[in-house]
Amino acid sequence: MKEIESLWDEVRELSLGTSSTTIDHLPSPPSPLHFLRNYVSPNKPCIISNAITHWPALFLWPNVSYLSHSLCHSSVSLHLTPHGRADSLVPSTPTHDSLCFASANVQRVPFPRALDCVLNSQPGKFVAYLQQQNDCFRTEYSAALGSDCDAHIGWATEALGCLPEAVNLWIGNHFSETSFHKDHYENLYAVVSGKKHFLLLPPTDVHRLYIRNYPAAQYSYSEEDGEFKLEMEDPVRYVPWCSVNPYPSPEAKESEMAKFPLYFDGPKPFECTVNAGEVLYLPSMWFHHVRQSSDDEGCTIAINYWYDMQFDIKYAYFNFLQSIHYRSTLTQPKREKYSGSHVSNCNLIDKSCTDSSAVDVVDSNQDEDK
Repeated sequence: MKEIESLWDEVRELSLGTSSTTIDHLPSPPSPLHFLRNYVSPNKPCIISNAITHWPALFLWPNVSYLSHSLCHSSVSLHLTPHGRADSLVPSTPTHDSLCFASANVQRVPFPRALDCVLNSQPGKFVAYLQQQNDCFRTEYSAALGSDCDAHIGWATEALGCLPEAVNLWIGNHFSETSFHKDHYENLYAVVSGKKHFLLLPPTDVHRLYIRNYPAAQYSYSEEDGEFKLEMEDPVRYVPWCSVNPYPSPEAKESEMAKFPLYFDGPKPFECTVNAGEVLYLPSMWFHHVRQSSDDEGCTIAINYWYDMQFDIKYAYFNFLQSIHYRSTLTQPKREKYSGSHVSNCNLIDKSCTDSSAVDVVDSNQDEDK
């Protein structure tokens, strides 16, 4: 269906232009009307500088001792994986080619211990990420850190006509990576420390990401033997998720490109890096993949504001487009029976991790999550 492929080009040209894979970068916050007309209504991302320069968080939070002291009596939700990839596709067993959708092991721990685990993460052993979502900033952190940042983004709140439904804090390191997904929220993503690296695709590129149903699994962790175990949900639950890994290993690159030609042979995703002090406006339903770079202390810290999206004609249009059987949806992997397996050794509680507590998220089926 050449019409769908033409749509990809038309949307890119109308909203962002075809000459570049970069997005608009505003030197200062827009007026609410400018933001609504030029970015929210056309569903167009942008980066805004000088929008949070007044936040005390910009110079306080990169100091890990400040965070530990401020949150010394707080318990937080720590996400753990063997490799830094939660809410992503992994082999269901070490010797099985079938993939499953794996969620992190989540532990409730004192914040100083959680931060120590983030700073001492080692792939193959454990990677820790503070990324609970579910409005975690207001439920787990705001009592101690609320005065360090704004409760909402004023010009965005006025443009969108509502306060954010959720505010989330993310504290991780360069090992954590978020697979391609979308959210049913208007997202204002403010980086406080380190950098976030985004790949972005508009909702109309849905078929290029080969969304398929994968059995759900979750990592468990045994402190006794220091092992992660990947356990399939029982009864089996299937999660629709993007199949494409945009950064395959050199060994897997050729086979990945052959399996997903609509992605690798099609228009390149828009790329952007959000630096400390900058805010990314990520429109609802845009697909995004996220990696990050740590600051000098070994952390990447961000806070994001999720505003309700308008379930209007754009939403109906996207659902219709997604329902069309196109090349990437014609062949679905067979559903098989899966069993859990040990995936790696991870001695989480050791001398280097004396006080402990992982992921940025296709859909907001993670809306209990992302």
